[in-house]
Amino acid sequence: MALHSLMFSLLTVLLVLARTEPVLCDFTSIFSFGDSIADTGNLLCLKSDDHSFRFPYGETYFGHPTGRCSNGRLIVDFMAQSLGLPLLPPYLAQTNGQDFQQGANFAVSGATALDNAFYEERGIHNICTNNSLGIQLGWFKELLPSLCDQSSNCLNFFSRSLFLVGEIGGNDYNHAFLEGRSLEEIRTFVPGVIDAISSAVQMVVEHGAVTVMVPGNFPIGCFSSYLMVFQSSNEEDYDPQTGCLRWLNEFSMNHNHLLQKELDRMRDLHPHVSIIYADYYNAAMRFFRYPLQFGFSEGCLTACCGGGGPYNYNKSLVCGNRGARVCDDPSLYVSWDGMHLTEAAYKAIAYYILQGFKDIPDSSHQYLTFITSKELLQNT
Repeated sequence: MALHSLMFSLLTVLLVLARTEPVLCDFTSIFSFGDSIADTGNLLCLKSDDHSFRFPYGETYFGHPTGRCSNGRLIVDFMAQSLGLPLLPPYLAQTNGQDFQQGANFAVSGATALDNAFYEERGIHNICTNNSLGIQLGWFKELLPSLCDQSSNCLNFFSRSLFLVGEIGGNDYNHAFLEGRSLEEIRTFVPGVIDAISSAVQMVVEHGAVTVMVPGNFPIGCFSSYLMVFQSSNEEDYDPQTGCLRWLNEFSMNHNHLLQKELDRMRDLHPHVSIIYADYYNAAMRFFRYPLQFGFSEGCLTACCGGGGPYNYNKSLVCGNRGARVCDDPSLYVSWDGMHLTEAAYKAIAYYILQGFKDIPDSSHQYLTFITSKELLQNT
C-alpha cells in the first residue's frame, strides 16, 4: 500500500506540473460532507421552499434550480467531472435501488460542524437546517451496508474513494456573526468546530478511507453579505488592495491555521492515510487580489444576484426572491448571491486544488499539488 501510494502521489505531482487540463486520478467514487458549498440537492429534499430553489439559481449549467447555491456547478461537481465520475447524487434523494457505488453527497445547505443543540443553548438559531456534520456521518453509516458487505470489502472499496470533509464550519460562524454576536464569543466556538471536523476525519478513516480532503474556510471578509452588514467608516478596517474586511479574514485565517495544526496531528496518527488540506482561502483570495487576471472584469466584491446597494446584497431581498437584481453575465463575477460564489469562481478553485496554478505577481505560491510534499514523504 505504501509503494502504491508513493507511485500515485508522484504521478499526481507530475501531472499537476505538466498539464493545464484537469488531473485525472484513479478514484472510483467520492463521498462528500459539508454545507451549501457542496450541497447538490439535500436541502431540496428536506424543505418545500427556499430562495435557492428558485430561478436564477442553476441558470448557467443546468438551466434550472437544482438545490445548489450558485448559478451552476460547485467545486465538488468539477472535482467529480475531472475524475471522470458522474455528479454526486444527494443522499436524501435516494430511491429504491439507487446506486451509490460511485459516491454520494451528504452535504446540506446551512449545516454546521457542531450539533444544532450547541447553538440553541446559546440562543443562536439555524433556520435553514439541523442536519449537522454528525447527522451526515450517521447517514454515511446507514449507507455502508449497500456499499460493501464486510470489513475487507469496505477497506478495498474505500481505498479508491475520495472523501471530502467540508467545507464545513462556515455556518457555525455565519449564523452567529449575522445575528450580531461578538467576535470574542464566536472565537470560543472555533476549537469545538475543529474537534468536530477532526472527529469526522477519524470516523471515515476508521471505515477504510485512505484519501481524505479537508477544505479550509473562505475569506469571509471579502463576501458581500459581510461587507454590507459590517460596513465601517474606519479605513483601517479594510485591506487597501482588495477592499475586504481585515478582521473577518483574520478570523478565517485563524480557523484555517488551527485546522491545519489538527490535520498535522491526524497525519501523525494515520501515516498510511493521505489527509489533504484544501486551501479554499488562498484559492479565493487570488480573485480578490487580481480579478482581471482570472477574467472577473466586474467588481469582485459585488454579488451578481441580490437586492441592490453598494454590494448588491440585501438580507431583506435575497437572490431568488421577487425584485432581486441579476447580472447579465455571471462569469464576470466572483460572488453569486453574497454568501456563495459563481460557477466561474468555483471552477477556478477546483482547478487550483486539483492541478495547482501558475505563479502570478506577488503570489506566495507557485503551484499547489494535489498531494503535498509532506504527505508524499509520509507515504514512503
